[in-house]
Amino acid sequence: MPIIPFLKSPPHPKLVEEMWSNLPFDPLANIFSYLSPDSFARAKAVCRSWHDAAKGASELSPCHRHPPWFLALPTRSRGLSWIAHNPISNNWHVLSLDHISCPVRPIATMGGLVLLRVTSSTSLKLAICNPFTRQFKHLDMLNVTRTNPAIGVVEHDLGCKSSNFGFKIYVAGGISELASSGAVYQPTVEMYRSSDETWKMVSRMPVEFAVRLTVWTPNECVFSNGILYWMTSARAYCVMGFEIETNRWRELSVPMADKLAFATLVARNRNLTLVGGTDVGNMCIWEMGKDGVWSLVEKVPFELGVRLLGSERHCGSVKCVGIDGAVCLYRDIEAGLVVWRQVFGEGKWEWNWIEGCSLIGGKKVRNSPIKGLLLQPNFARSNFLSS
Repeated sequence: MPIIPFLKSPPHPKLVEEMWSNLPFDPLANIFSYLSPDSFARAKAVCRSWHDAAKGASELSPCHRHPPWFLALPTRSRGLSWIAHNPISNNWHVLSLDHISCPVRPIATMGGLVLLRVTSSTSLKLAICNPFTRQFKHLDMLNVTRTNPAIGVVEHDLGCKSSNFGFKIYVAGGISELASSGAVYQPTVEMYRSSDETWKMVSRMPVEFAVRLTVWTPNECVFSNGILYWMTSARAYCVMGFEIETNRWRELSVPMADKLAFATLVARNRNLTLVGGTDVGNMCIWEMGKDGVWSLVEKVPFELGVRLLGSERHCGSVKCVGIDGAVCLYRDIEAGLVVWRQVFGEGKWEWNWIEGCSLIGGKKVRNSPIKGLLLQPNFARSNFLSS
């Protein structure tokens, strides 16, 4: 027996609109909490009552209910535009960044925001943007001028409440110009806190660590169990760690360190994870256990690895990026993506292939090397970026 009686004709649109707009707040907020970020943004723009319900839904929505978006910035292009993949609709989009007046390079994501390095300056200058709301903000200058330091981000563990979101940025090492002695490696660590928007010195470090962070370490960093980790970029690979509570430094070995053609650190469900590949095309994923020992947890399916590599047949050009709930391997914008991601509510991970981007809206996209990021998009304007 149907609950709703049969209607001889469809209800009037105004009746439908009035019925939906007058739904009780709690049920509507619960419905909204299941929407993908882009659908959620459209829903809250319908009317004032839906906008109010959306505020409650943002507190109900669990993290990682939906897979993260992949954002790519061409590394050889001076144009300011992201190419973004929406995993819900399986479509590629162009996100213009013409509101940013300087050339930038992405470093990391944090709560839907992107940390950027200003590339027009030799010394480190940082900025933050939300590519979906077109907000942009330069950060204050560091206490010490540094060139090519290591950078790491720590998000405040405040659940999914975006209104309480906060973060810290750590900058370690780098080269400083001193009037008395010229260029020197900087054996100090500075920290930026979003709550008060200030930089302060937090630690000193061995000079030999400062040299290695400056010369051999890219900006990619992973925070896990109270420690910031960087992968050295020279073979044989190794990992350098900074325990932020004790200010202690450590060095970790890497499995197959002298055989890997590429090696990248990611955080998989907040655990330190290593993704690496050999010259013959095998790609593996290791995870650091509580005992400090690496264990092999997964291998990239051979057919997906071959598809990603194409005619190259080796892993040297492969890059990797991770976020809680997903790991993504990529090369350039046309090559496609190999994604290993968590299936919400099922407690398992599955492999997916995403076709590369060659056309958007019928227009040809020029193939080029890219810097990729994974993030859960935030379509709400950030108070931090508005200050």
